[in-house]
Amino acid sequence: MKNIIFIAPPAAGKGTQSAKIEKEFKIPHISTGDILREKAHEDSEVGRYVLEVTTTGGLVKDDIMYQMLEERLSKKDCKNGYILDGFPRNVNQAEKYDEILKRLNQELGYVIVLELSEKTLEMRITGRRVCENCGLVYNINTDNMQPKVESTCDKCGGRLKQRNDDNISSFKTRYQVYLEKTQPLLDYYKQKGVLYVVNGEGSVDEINQAIRSILMEGKNK
Repeated sequence: MKNIIFIAPPAAGKGTQSAKIEKEFKIPHISTGDILREKAHEDSEVGRYVLEVTTTGGLVKDDIMYQMLEERLSKKDCKNGYILDGFPRNVNQAEKYDEILKRLNQELGYVIVLELSEKTLEMRITGRRVCENCGLVYNINTDNMQPKVESTCDKCGGRLKQRNDDNISSFKTRYQVYLEKTQPLLDYYKQKGVLYVVNGEGSVDEINQAIRSILMEGKNK
């Protein structure tokens, strides 16, 4: 198994697919957010810095982020591959990531893009509901993701709520930013021959099968 980078617009289902691939291929799902939260609990100079910056809503310096990422990717559980989520977000970060991989003697692997229409994403965003108790996600605009009882979690009976930023205005802003910042990154990876585009309009299982086919084909080469 090689390393995987998932790139997708808001509400494309990247988290769902990452969780499934993590379980099926037994490789860790690594997000930059998790790295920051873990480091913030450490009693170290870097840990205290990260805690202070994240608590005040600031951004951690790039050099510190690269250092923490390299430290995480060098751990034993990443030896047979990993899923990288939330990084890189631009070409400059991609180039720094290439340098990290070179030092760790690892391959770039797969860059998988989930592609969906703006209309589909808008429906997913506005229909998304989250259980305030257990965090389970539903979608009132998707047949197989609707709760059995309106506004009530099937799993724990908790109340379902809509996130503050799950509205059309917020989505359009986030989607436009995604398009502007992501296209140069996609071009970068396309030139390297590691970019794979998956149709994200299907069911969770259909999308998962398409991703698995890419990974299994590469595994058997």
